[in-house]
Amino acid sequence: MSHQNPRARVTPRKARRNCLAGFSLIELLIVVAIILIIAAIALPNLMRSRIAANETTAIANLRTISTANVIYTTQWGIGYAAQLADLGGSGAISPTSAQLLDPILAGSTKNGYTYTYVAGPVSPGGTIDTYSINVDPQNPGTSGQRYFFMNESGVIRQNATAVATVSDMPIQ
Repeated sequence: MSHQNPRARVTPRKARRNCLAGFSLIELLIVVAIILIIAAIALPNLMRSRIAANETTAIANLRTISTANVIYTTQWGIGYAAQLADLGGSGAISPTSAQLLDPILAGSTKNGYTYTYVAGPVSPGGTIDTYSINVDPQNPGTSGQRYFFMNESGVIRQNATAVATVSDMPIQ
């Protein structure tokens, strides 16, 4: 006859309770640690992707501003816009509300970048024949890395460390 310890016997009630016990604290800690490791790997990649998207949008917006200024000068015959807001606007179309840009871009900030538009002087003929625009990240390293510059030539230039100028390297 075998001698069994009566306390060691597993009754159906005890078996059911053990089955429903769930995860142990160690198992939960391991799962949380794995999730944290995955997040630590994924977040820098997400930030780099966001910066790249913001920079690509800034370049596209510069091309849009250049095209809008060409249309503006053709449409109104007074040269380039005196300010970025003149290329946007709403209501009746006029030289100060050309409606060629969306209102957010015409407001000088979009997708983590600030747009600083400077019109050239009024020529003796009464037209504005030059302009320049600097596009700078609002939070360098977070919203964007590169700084951009464009003038009436339509050539977009970039600088990785400081405000871009006409002498910086053009974007290919």
